[in-house]
Amino acid sequence: MRSDIPLTRDRNARLVPVLIGVMVFLAVLAAAGALALDNVLDRWRRDVTGTLTAQVQAAPGLGAEAREATDRRVTRALETLRGHPAVVSARALDDAELTALVEPWIGAGELLEDLPMPRLIDITLRPGADADAPAALARALAAAVPGASLDAHRLWLSRLMDLGEALGLLALTVVVVVGGATALAIVHATRAGLAAHRSVIEVLHLIGAQQDYIARQFARHALSQGLKGGLGGFMLALPALAGVGWLAGRVEGGLIPRVGLTPWDWGLLLLLPLGAAGLAMLTARLTVLRTLSRMP
Repeated sequence: MRSDIPLTRDRNARLVPVLIGVMVFLAVLAAAGALALDNVLDRWRRDVTGTLTAQVQAAPGLGAEAREATDRRVTRALETLRGHPAVVSARALDDAELTALVEPWIGAGELLEDLPMPRLIDITLRPGADADAPAALARALAAAVPGASLDAHRLWLSRLMDLGEALGLLALTVVVVVGGATALAIVHATRAGLAAHRSVIEVLHLIGAQQDYIARQFARHALSQGLKGGLGGFMLALPALAGVGWLAGRVEGGLIPRVGLTPWDWGLLLLLPLGAAGLAMLTARLTVLRTLSRMP
């Protein structure tokens, strides 16, 4: 598209795509981290919210009699839990599941088979259960099986949610700061362009050019620079995200679910360079209109 102002020759303007690229690179990394963290927390929320774990201490001693006594304690605990109106289901972990939990720390072998381990019970609460349901369950369980305890996931999950929300807010703050810095860079480059081409702009005014016509030329140039720098920064961020994703994929364990981005997340990330270009265009246009309105 033809332009009456040679904006492409400005030396200062050549740095604008680089600055926008750096800003978009940082914004994409921050936004991707926030989205991936939100996916992890959502997975935790679905898997853990509404669940409890009961622990029944093993009966003292070794051998078959101690095992039978422990089984009786577990049976009483299950009866108590299943009889509570707030409980949907209660299931005791079998020996294989208990062994799988402790093998990474103490290894396998005959010692593990003979070791009197506490028995764990997975409990699922009814949706919409009262907030004091865990406390009531804990009291009922302790009364039925002395020494049994109830570990609620809700406390540490709420703290984990708080941490995740704080990190997400921090990432959003980074994106906002990056947007503000981008706008400031565009303002500076636009004013420098106006000063460099003041004589050309005055001639355009003399032949009847309106302020909006001049502002559109600066806006188109800023849009072109924003697209060039924004897409460049986005492409540079892809290898960094791929490297982080590869490292996250090597982390194994049931506590940490798969870390990744959904197609919707990638769509949101792609909006960042486009948004940066739109911000550059709007900022340049408003800057030109405001500056020209003050010119004699």
